Amino acid sequence: MTWAPARRRHGLRHVASGYPWIVPAMVVVVGLIYFSIGYTGFVSTQRWNGFILTPSEWVGASNFQTLLGDSMFWRALGNTAVFYVVTFTTQTLIGFVFAALMHSTVRLRGLYKVVIFVPTVLAPATMAPVFRAMFANNGDINSILSAVGLDGLTHTWLSDPRTALGVVMLATIWQWTGLTFILFYAAMSQIEPEIMEAARMDGAGNVRTLFSIVWPACRGTTLALATLGLIGALKTFDWPYLISPSGLGGATQFLGTYIYQTMMQEKNFGYAATISVALLVLALACGVAMSARSRREGRR
Repeated sequence: MTWAPARRRHGLRHVASGYPWIVPAMVVVVGLIYFSIGYTGFVSTQRWNGFILTPSEWVGASNFQTLLGDSMFWRALGNTAVFYVVTFTTQTLIGFVFAALMHSTVRLRGLYKVVIFVPTVLAPATMAPVFRAMFANNGDINSILSAVGLDGLTHTWLSDPRTALGVVMLATIWQWTGLTFILFYAAMSQIEPEIMEAARMDGAGNVRTLFSIVWPACRGTTLALATLGLIGALKTFDWPYLISPSGLGGATQFLGTYIYQTMMQEKNFGYAATISVALLVLALACGVAMSARSRREGRR
């Protein structure tokens, strides 16, 4: 009669003893993340230039009404959409092809893997000056074009609004294709060899096997990359700011750079917080939509 209650008491003591271990993490999460999000929401309802200690002029939803009519915000959002489509599609295609090649009989595969993945671990702050030098008016790209007789293709890449965004996308693709490659390579490693052998016995060639078996098997990885890429595109800041800090009248403006410009240069902290709240809502909505789609794909 006394054994079960003693067991319950021991279980309660065991559960209670774990709380001191999770309290620090709870304090960090609640204090630094959720409190910051809540405070950003509060600041978004204020008119604050950041010079006084705390915001004091409440404007309600006025900042959000301004946001809806802000052409630069919509320009930044449009750049983000184009950026996401181009970078995700290109990285997916290149990463998938590289992963398939590394699973074939290619010599020096270990060296190729390192070369492909190295850009992922390099900081944009160290590589952005390289891209700026390459695409400068007297940079390597124009020099190479002139050397091979293609002077007509030389261009002011970074000062032309039509091409500056392309340079930013190229730098992003260069950096993150390695991560896409690694994830696809890991996904392909999980495919049962018997399935591949059965396809070969049925007469399927390399291309047919790649697109009828390997690609469908990597659907989950593709959806995960799409989610990560979309959230990453929404908060992109480093490459556009380091390569084209002026924004070229909005040609290379992203939500992250627009927040920085509004806060640090225009000293409009309240409106910058409003853009931040809009960015958070977009990221959450996109994340939920992508997760729901991933669950639907998983049930098929």
